Amino acid sequence: MGKHFGELAKIRGLISYRISPYEQRAFAGAISNGLPNIFRRFRECVFRVAPPFIIGYLVYNGVETEHRRLSRKNPADFENDE
Repeated sequence: MGKHFGELAKIRGLISYRISPYEQRAFAGAISNGLPNIFRRFRECVFRVAPPFIIGYLVYNGVETEHRRLSRKNPADFENDE
């Protein structure tokens, strides 16, 4: 019963390699590779994501403006009130 969780079964023909968590560098290349990758991903996705949001905002703004215009009272309808 001296088996650990990752070694419970022996599978033939499957070779796996792993590195100790103490030997890994968690943030290796985060600045030199990560930041340019963020800008590249942003450039690739902005033209797919931004147009629907812009169209949605323009529709929302137009509907709100029209609703405000229709909600106002017409002063000409109340000229003869006393």
